Amino acid sequence: MANILVVDDEEGVRSFLVEALDSEGYQVDDAQDGLAALEKLSSRAYQVVLTDLRMPGLDGMGLLHKLRAQHPDIEVIVLTAYGTVESAVQAMKLGAFDYLQKPVDSPKQVRTLVARAVERYRLRAPAQSDSRDRAPLMTSQSPAMQAVARALLKVAVTDATVLLLGESGTGKEVAARAVHQWSTRAAGPFVAVNCASLSDTLLESELFGHEKGAFTGAANRHKGRIEQAEGGTFFLDEVGELKPSLQSRLLRVLQERRFERVGGNQSVECNVRWIAATNRDLGEMMRQGAFREDLYHRIAVFPVRLPALRDRREDIPGLARALLARIAVDIGRPNLTLHESACRQLEQQDWPGNVRELANALERAAILVDGDELRGEHLSIDPFATQPAASSRSEPGTMADVERDAIRRALDACQGNRRKAAEHLGIGLRTLYDKLKRYNLG
Repeated sequence: MANILVVDDEEGVRSFLVEALDSEGYQVDDAQDGLAALEKLSSRAYQVVLTDLRMPGLDGMGLLHKLRAQHPDIEVIVLTAYGTVESAVQAMKLGAFDYLQKPVDSPKQVRTLVARAVERYRLRAPAQSDSRDRAPLMTSQSPAMQAVARALLKVAVTDATVLLLGESGTGKEVAARAVHQWSTRAAGPFVAVNCASLSDTLLESELFGHEKGAFTGAANRHKGRIEQAEGGTFFLDEVGELKPSLQSRLLRVLQERRFERVGGNQSVECNVRWIAATNRDLGEMMRQGAFREDLYHRIAVFPVRLPALRDRREDIPGLARALLARIAVDIGRPNLTLHESACRQLEQQDWPGNVRELANALERAAILVDGDELRGEHLSIDPFATQPAASSRSEPGTMADVERDAIRRALDACQGNRRKAAEHLGIGLRTLYDKLKRYNLG
């Protein structure tokens, strides 16, 4: 059956809709607003979303814009109060499947409309499957990236464990999501955990869950992320950051497909497809005794290395346009376009932070630029200076120059405190350390 997401800030409405659809055998989740819905959408594939139009925070129309940009295949049904049908009609013009007028008091009406939306999704699904080669990974102009996409497409239809290798920001999570979407587990959840973002203690509980009373503050049983990924795909990002104790626990899960929650002794079976990723040299870590060789062979059944952006410059214009289109919607400026002069300048950069750095540069420029056209000169703006960085030079610096200067200024402003400098820059502490090493800033 299909996965359905119900989004409404009224608990009574959510409960009514969930109950009406759950009785039909659908897998139904609910969210209280648009932002909570986006979190759900990041970890599970849905075929239909029912969303109220008027909600605090991100409202239904804003959610619809994001769905059309990020999940164009999902069918959307909007809920509208009496007297605001015009808004529902506008939503349909933007791509919504249909609308329901509140108060919704007929379970049969809900089920009928959702069944129609599911059927439309399924009728379009074969065409989507046949056009997988038009997915973002498959539209690359780079031979190296095309080879990666072909390899991922082949392994996707199996349950083999995949290890994604490559520098930070090369798109390893995008690749992992593509494998999930192309697999037979696409209707199941996609759950991602970044091993570098949590302490060892928190990571253990996050991965395996915990029993009530397992530690101070554990008032209830908590299902871990592995358990939440049941029937779907579990993406373990930055696997090279796992400490030896957690490596041992993970190895057992991969071998036996079962585990115990923290503080418990009852085995929990798990049926998930594993994808791991790292920017570390696991071979060198094994030689140093920092990474278990038996675990490596478990996760590296099908290793795939993603090329750095500087090694596929021909993809930069297309990537930049796609990223800017998404950014433009997010910041409420959908008419923003990328001028050829900007494309040329972007192609000349090395992008040590890869696609993530490219996206950050575009977002920064998109926020600061006046008008609806982002040109080359808008990309040399240093956000930590009172004037464009180029004004203090005879010639504009590269993006790497801008980034290096920004890091220096942030460190000076924070009196050398790297954690505060990372917060000031809006990046993770580990990312800052990588950039300090890359730019020889000590």
